Amino acid sequence: MGEREEVKLLGTWYSPVVLRAKIALRLKSVDYDYVEEDLFGSKSELLLKSNPVYQKVPVLIHNSKPVCESLNIVEYIDETWKSSGPSILPSHPHDRALARFWSAFVDDKWFPVFIAASVGNTKVFDCP
Repeated sequence: MGEREEVKLLGTWYSPVVLRAKIALRLKSVDYDYVEEDLFGSKSELLLKSNPVYQKVPVLIHNSKPVCESLNIVEYIDETWKSSGPSILPSHPHDRALARFWSAFVDDKWFPVFIAASVGNTKVFDCP
């Protein structure tokens, strides 16, 4: 029998981009250990070592190799566990490009407005 793969996900309970990675792992039926990070206190050595550039979550660690940024993680999960569960991203290159575009749009445009609205920051809605 083969060895069990080591899969860890570093995240925070309140992050929608961490939720994206969790959903992808569940769709592919991947067993993983979840490590809750305290981004407002002292960040763990594992996080600092795994994502030294941005020092943020999510980070997927697969057999000691880190993958950062939620969209990269979803694509990595889809490609690594092809035979498990449904395909997450479309197989046609154009359709995959569209999926990446809309995912980046949600991250860059929708999430910031949603977060600002949730905390009551009306300045984001001001017109010039």
